[in-house]
Amino acid sequence: MNQRLRKLLALAICIAATPLAAQAASTLDKAKASGVITLAYRESSIPFSYLDDKAKPVGFGVDICDRVVDEVRRVTGRADLKVERQAVTSANRIPLLVNGTIDLECGSTTNNSERAKQVAFAINYFYTGTRFLVRSDSGIKGLADLAHKTVVSTTGTTNYKIVRSLIAERNLPIELIGAKDHDESALLVESGRAAAFAMDDILLYGLRASARNPASLAVVGDAIQVEPYAIMVRRDDPAFKQLVDGVLAGMMKSGEFERLYQKWFMSPIPPRGINLNAPMSKELSDNLKALSDRPAT
Repeated sequence: MNQRLRKLLALAICIAATPLAAQAASTLDKAKASGVITLAYRESSIPFSYLDDKAKPVGFGVDICDRVVDEVRRVTGRADLKVERQAVTSANRIPLLVNGTIDLECGSTTNNSERAKQVAFAINYFYTGTRFLVRSDSGIKGLADLAHKTVVSTTGTTNYKIVRSLIAERNLPIELIGAKDHDESALLVESGRAAAFAMDDILLYGLRASARNPASLAVVGDAIQVEPYAIMVRRDDPAFKQLVDGVLAGMMKSGEFERLYQKWFMSPIPPRGINLNAPMSKELSDNLKALSDRPAT
């Protein structure tokens, strides 16, 4: 009887493990077998990933993702590889990658050690710091001016956690509230329901430039913490990370990356022809040579 029970137990374990094994199939194998790859996009992360006037995903990250797809087509031999696009938010982007709904996320995701427990990151492709979007007539110049005021940040972002920790550590008299996305956060500031929106400065510049009246908003304060952005891929899939890293490294070495940067950060961009006028940071310039995927702490 004991031997029979052991055999049944072993069989049950094998059956239970089968779905997990299927889920562990590499992204390249999955794309080759299905003929489909799913890219995640953000709806308002200007200029990395956002919707243009035709509701089409565009941006710096979207262009890089498309280059990755070209390489996936080449290595899998699937010239007919179909691209499906899935909108994600700060809150659901990691779960949707982990469960296989999306295969690649090129938005404005911070590469940090906490997230690396669930996902993997390619070579860092931007560096930014948390600052504040405020109304120009508010008189707010930085963190010290936010005492006894309400600050909003998008839930599910590192910025929300950074500001929450800062308030707790310094015992600051600031009320922090969360919004579902960047557009909602900016609207709370524009409408006066929040004094400031804490977020990555490059995203704030993008939101300001695309506002109905850009002059009514300002980006203020010293950067609280500088962090890298990186393309997010599934963990335990080294072959796919190597492919994405190879695409980025090739672009950085050839000058294609810098030309793409010029297009999205230093030139008029859709839908309204705004120009962010955001020169490349020293951290990013250095990483074009270092090719590091080092996370923020």
